[in-house]
Amino acid sequence: MNLLYANDKRGAYPPSWYAATATPLEPFAPLKGAQKADVCVIGAGYTGLSAALHLAQAGRDVVLLDAQRVGFGASGRNGGQLGSGQRTEQDALERMVGDPEAKKLWDLAEDAKDLVKSLIADHNIECHLKPGVAWTGSSDAEVKHLHDYANHLSGKYGYSQIETLDRAALQSVCPSPDYRGGFLDRGAAHLHPLNYALGLAKAAKAAGVRIHEGSAVHHIDEGAKAIVRTDAGHVEADHVILACNGYLGGLNRKVAARVMPINNFIVATEPLGDRIAEVLPRDVAVADSRFVVNYFRLSHDGRLLFGGGESYGYRFPTDIAAKVRKPMSVVFPNLKDVKIDYAWGGTLGITMKRLPYLARSGKNILSASGYSGHGVGTATHAGKLMALAIQGDSDGFDTLAALPNTPFPGGSAMRSPLLVMAMTWYALRDRLGL
Repeated sequence: MNLLYANDKRGAYPPSWYAATATPLEPFAPLKGAQKADVCVIGAGYTGLSAALHLAQAGRDVVLLDAQRVGFGASGRNGGQLGSGQRTEQDALERMVGDPEAKKLWDLAEDAKDLVKSLIADHNIECHLKPGVAWTGSSDAEVKHLHDYANHLSGKYGYSQIETLDRAALQSVCPSPDYRGGFLDRGAAHLHPLNYALGLAKAAKAAGVRIHEGSAVHHIDEGAKAIVRTDAGHVEADHVILACNGYLGGLNRKVAARVMPINNFIVATEPLGDRIAEVLPRDVAVADSRFVVNYFRLSHDGRLLFGGGESYGYRFPTDIAAKVRKPMSVVFPNLKDVKIDYAWGGTLGITMKRLPYLARSGKNILSASGYSGHGVGTATHAGKLMALAIQGDSDGFDTLAALPNTPFPGGSAMRSPLLVMAMTWYALRDRLGL
């Protein structure tokens, strides 16, 4: 079963609130026949679009292929949160790689946020970019951890955009009975993820990128010139960029061993009207401290966009709304009976250590994926770093490529069952408040 088509129609965006409110682009024609390029990019999400755009701006001839539509995958379906730092917290990175490398990783993450904001400004992308992401804790221990971490970022990294919140202060941001405190990161942000992806595609096209949708790559012939093959044509290129994330399939075994696809789910409620004050009186995004994170924010038309729940097989659940309503009702019991107008799922890529996986996957093949739910900034930045590496400046790419990323145990046959066991345990801990 191919994840590209397991839950979605060919050539169509999922029935999400994002797709319903996006500013659409005309479809790009599929690849037909033979083409040549300096670089062939596979995958038109944030990673591939950013890589293609930056390469084209540097004067490279670029072909960008996607099996479905630009922004079709996680880039057009995610929670829209542009977070600070890496997916793994800085103190954990310090223990993992040492203080100097951890500082480099922090600086790269800050560059990633700045890059997204500058791309939106430079290309006039209408994606409702707004500042502020709050992190919340449901227990005293979680709140203490969040406060300690905020102080760590402020004291060690000089990060001044963070504000600790006690229970009363958090209630003024998010009046959920489930949350006891946390912090507000004013340097983080949230946006309409599909409109952001479509804006990048529009900018890439204007820069000269040849974009082909409906062009699934089934094989890459490696060599001095790589041949990227689809059913209806092929591209001969000096360099190839793999930007497929959770939809890589069998294109590269080295990457597939370290990046595993999982599914996540989001709903959009009916417009809340006067009830917004019961949910988010301040227009910031929120993520909590559970292992299976709940994340949410308001849409520009006054809906609650709430993400929660994961699955690890190929198929989405038959009733996504019911799956997400369960954690949403814990956070907001007052919304237990609110009408849900949209419910959708998406596939993302995770790694064992929840760190991005960047690699030289062949003599002239670069890959970036495995953003583990932290992809808005990291994926955009990874695309630029691969573009720079092809041009001979590989410092940022090499820093991320040096991160420890071990293969999932059990290979492709056993990694899903083993992950289900682990996630079931962590979900139980969440429910018990351990």
